[in-house]
Amino acid sequence: MKKIGLGVLIVLYFVFITPVYASSEKQTLGELKKEYQNKLEEQKENNNKTEEAKREIALKEAAIKEAEAQIHEAEKEMQEAQEAILASNQKILDLKKEMEQVMKYFQQVQGGNAYVEYVSGASTITDMLMRVATVSQISDSINNSVNELNAEIKRNEQLKKELEEKKQRLEAQTVEYKKVIEARYGDIANYDKYALDIDTQVKSLKEKLEKAEKNCKEYAPDLGDSAIISSDCIKKIVDSNGNVVTIDNGEWLKPLNYGVITSMIGARWGSYHNALDIGGNAEGTPVYAAAAGVVSGKIYRSSCGGNMLFIDVTVNGVAYTTYYYHLIRFNVELGDVVTQDSIIGYVGGGSTASYDSCTFGAHLHFGVAKGFYNGYSIPRSNVITPPGFPNYEGWRFTARNMYYVG
Repeated sequence: MKKIGLGVLIVLYFVFITPVYASSEKQTLGELKKEYQNKLEEQKENNNKTEEAKREIALKEAAIKEAEAQIHEAEKEMQEAQEAILASNQKILDLKKEMEQVMKYFQQVQGGNAYVEYVSGASTITDMLMRVATVSQISDSINNSVNELNAEIKRNEQLKKELEEKKQRLEAQTVEYKKVIEARYGDIANYDKYALDIDTQVKSLKEKLEKAEKNCKEYAPDLGDSAIISSDCIKKIVDSNGNVVTIDNGEWLKPLNYGVITSMIGARWGSYHNALDIGGNAEGTPVYAAAAGVVSGKIYRSSCGGNMLFIDVTVNGVAYTTYYYHLIRFNVELGDVVTQDSIIGYVGGGSTASYDSCTFGAHLHFGVAKGFYNGYSIPRSNVITPPGFPNYEGWRFTARNMYYVG
């Protein structure tokens, strides 16, 4: 069994659970046109959101690049300040040694003759005063140098502190920008996954609209946009007496001659599974219509569901949508009237469906929901257990008319 990741679950949500806005049991051609235009606007809005997110990401990435350059420069300046502090400290140590030597000299000469000899050796009074001042200035000069170096060290320490604070601000800013980028990439991922579903719906609606316009023009040319697609715009079935036959089934049949339920309707993989999975058949096994009706939707190669077929049917006066997923190929076209003997497609979902992330092997995803829904967006609230089936794994049927009654 393939592992199902978060991205797949998001696709599952949109493909299997996206709410529908209105039933199309009596949808007119004009309403279908409006729905198609609305879906195009939805597609455009989703694409705009994607582009907006990409622009924001580009701006934040540029800001991060600039912040990282400033951080690098601040670190370089901090290193230079540290080196200056070390150099100043060394100079202070050297000056202190000189000071110690001067003080030691004073201590020695003040009690002896060297200092006196140096001072008394002056040729004039002025020279003597200068010699006394010189000795004093040496000490003062060293003290002044030490004080200047101490001030320099303080300036460098303050610079280091300011640079460290700047670095921390830039790093915090970078972290926030990266969070925004990560979130926006997540948005884009969702937009892209949603786009797959929107694009599929747009394609399906476009095909359905083209088919409906052609059929309405052929079968109900005078009704225009008011023509009801599911009744006015289909080829009428006429009996031997020339009477139009209403497509209303009296019973349900199985969509396969044989099968076993491998997955139930309900919670699965953290989402909602809206149909029964029927296994036990190889790829290419014929799939039949469980009830007679009109093909209302076809979705090609969905990333979660593969080839998906929708048929509007009426059984005992009640409208239903039947749906068949993971088909290896279709055998009907949009607008076709099918009977319970019609082969509508063939089992897929196996090794040939590498593009379909929601399959675990050859099987048919078969579901029934009350109402007509334009060939997609089946609402969870209207999903029912297909009549004649139990909703539990392991139940087998060996004939199309084998009916489970509990």
